[in-house]
This record gives sequence, C-alpha cells and structure tokens, in this order.
Amino acid sequence: MTDTIFALSSGAPPAAIAVLRISGPGAGPALRSLAGKVPPPRRAVLAMLADPAGLPLDRAIALWLPGPGNATGEDCAELHVHGGRAVVAAVEAALGALPSLRRAEPGEFTRRAFTNGRIDLAEAEGLADLLSAETELQRRSAMAIAGGGLSRLASGWRGQVLALSAALEAALDFAGDDDIDEVGGGLPDGFSAASAAQADELAAWLVRPRAEPLREGFRVVLAGPPNAGKSTLFNALVEDEAAITAAEPGTTRDVLVRAVALRGVPFTFVDTAGLRDDGAGEIERIGIARARSETERADLVLWLGPSSEAKGVSAVWDIAAKCDRGDVEPKPGARFHLSAVTGQGLAELRAALVDHALAALPGPGEVALNSRQHRHVSDVAEALRDAAVQPDPLLAAESLRHARRALDHLVGRAGTEDMLDALFGRFCIGK
Repeated sequence: MTDTIFALSSGAPPAAIAVLRISGPGAGPALRSLAGKVPPPRRAVLAMLADPAGLPLDRAIALWLPGPGNATGEDCAELHVHGGRAVVAAVEAALGALPSLRRAEPGEFTRRAFTNGRIDLAEAEGLADLLSAETELQRRSAMAIAGGGLSRLASGWRGQVLALSAALEAALDFAGDDDIDEVGGGLPDGFSAASAAQADELAAWLVRPRAEPLREGFRVVLAGPPNAGKSTLFNALVEDEAAITAAEPGTTRDVLVRAVALRGVPFTFVDTAGLRDDGAGEIERIGIARARSETERADLVLWLGPSSEAKGVSAVWDIAAKCDRGDVEPKPGARFHLSAVTGQGLAELRAALVDHALAALPGPGEVALNSRQHRHVSDVAEALRDAAVQPDPLLAAESLRHARRALDHLVGRAGTEDMLDALFGRFCIGK
C-alpha cells in the first residue's frame, strides 16, 4: 500500500482515447512530473505531457483526484491520452521511470478500494461479475451486488443481531433488576422468538436461486446412448458445427462445452459421449465416465435414449430426436419430438428452455447469493437458531457472537488472504 501503482485502464490500443490510472502517495508528484502541474481537484485540464528528460509525449487531459473521496480511497490521477500504441507505451515508460512507481497487478486498484473501505467484499464480488457479464440478466444481477444490495441487507441483519446481543447483555448485566423482564432462566422476554424469526428470514434467502447458474450459464447436458442424435442437436442448439457427427457409434469421446445466450438468457450446453456398457474402448470408457459425471452436475438433462433409462436422472426432459426418420423407435411419452436436421420442434424446445431457465435463475436485478455468500448466510441462520433454543443466556450470547462473525466474513470484515487473492485475481490489470 506504500507503492504507487499505474496501469492502462481502458481497452487495448489502438483507440481514440486511452486512460491511464495512477494511485498511491506518489500520484501527485507523478502528475506534476509529467504534466508540469497538479490541476485543481476533480477538474479536467489540458496539459502537454513530457518524460523526465523533457521530451514531449502527448497533449492530454489530466485529472487530479485526491483521496480519500475517490475510487481507491488514496490519492489518484488519470491521464487521458491519444490511444495509439506508441503513445500509450511512451507514457507508460515515463511513468515506470519515476521513483516509487510500478505497474499494477490484476485487480490491485479494486483491492485498494476494498482495503481502504471504499467497497466491501460483496460489492467487490459484484464488480467482478459485472466486468465478466455477457448478457443483460448477468449485468443486472451483478449491478445489484456491486451497487450494495447485499451489503445493505447484511447491514440490516447485523443490526438485528446486535439488537439481540444488546438485549441479552442487558439481561446478563442486570439480572435480578426489577426493570428487566426475565424468562427462561435469564433470557429477555421475546428473545427466542426474535432469534427464530430472523433465522427464518435468512432461511428464505438460502432457498432463492443462486448466482452460479446465472454467472456460468444454465447448464444443459445432452445425454443418451451412441447415435441418439446428441451431437446433431447440440450443434443445432448452439448454432454451430461444434461437434463432429457421424453414423459410427462412439464418435463423441469427450465432453464438449459451449456457452451461448438464448433470448438474453445465458446457457452452457454440454455434449457428452454415448452411454453404453458394452463395446466401448478404453478412451471411450473415459468419455462415458465423464458423461455420467456431467449428468450429475447438470441443471437440466435432455435425454435422447429410451424413456425407461431416464428414470435415474434428476431434472430430465425426455426428447424424441430424429422424428423425421421412419427407422427410429417412437417415444410417445417424450416431452418434445424434434428433428435437428429439418428444424422441426427446435423453436418449441428453445422457448421451453428459456422459460425453464428463467424460472430457475435469479430475476432481473435481484440479489443472488454465490457459494461463499450462501455459506456465510447459512452459518448466520444456524447460529441464530441455536441461540433461539439455548436456555442458558451465556450460551445464547456465544451463538450470537458466531452470527456476528459470519456476517463479518460475508462482507469482508474478516477473511483470509488466499480468498482475497483469488477474488481480485479475477480482475483485469488497471481495475
């Protein structure tokens, strides 16, 4: 945090404008060195940039953003230069030649914002999702988190836990005082009911749609025996000849994954090896094992085999493929009858997939918990339920302490460096 960092924060050149960010205690001196002056705070000023030897670099817009009221919470500067490769390289070289300046690591600007209290961990996770969002649903969900939606909820939950803790501490400190109503061996009146009610509120969040299917795409796995038409249907759904199709059994030997958006809804389609017990070689058997693993982690399985063999698969739609051919055994009970070759039934299947995914994914702009957040909210709910049934106020107070600690982990008031490294490593350099 004592270093001053810099990086290109806009897109890769060439471009009309390139934005270079500087953050740290040396931001002001660096701006003075290149621009010859430090402009008034938060005012864009035209300046001729020059390197330490006095050679002109570019005519640019300079911005001075002193901390702590800015993105990173420390002194910052921005240089808006012409976006040619040579210009950007020359300005970066000039910045790198200044003492105490170095190039930023991926996510380092955002990590400094987190360290300096400008954002919390939940907001940082939302920002990471926002940067990687490819669909409107993903963008709106990420905006809800990055904009502090979960942080505000966590703050309210923390306030409720603190109120319960305060009431319990009062009962412990003034046990026997006539002003304190006591029930259950020293627990304040209504404490157990209030703890259970808050646990129920959190439990309702635990059953809401999660963030991972939205971030990674609703995962649809195509499964069935060899030559059932899986790869042909896969190609039709992703609208690309991504999978090799042939009449020979066992053509697909491995898992093929393709992410696409249907009507703005993110999907991950997975083509798998044909499932069979006999006649498979060693490589194909490996593919079959991977196919079975994929069906277990799918959000939905499109089953193209005999209907009777789909009973052991959860979240499955029975598909009658190749309905344009007369030599295929009919499946009268199938949910969809289609032909990936002629296109029959494909529009209906796509529409049903979108409707099904929308029902399972978070709604537009809704706060959705990721796995880490879900785990900590679950810990809070469990601690509150434990507090609600404790007859001993000391044990109830300890349960509330566990709840407060889980909430601290939720928003990053406590955490491990490894987890933070993994999160901020998702960001690009310059963010």
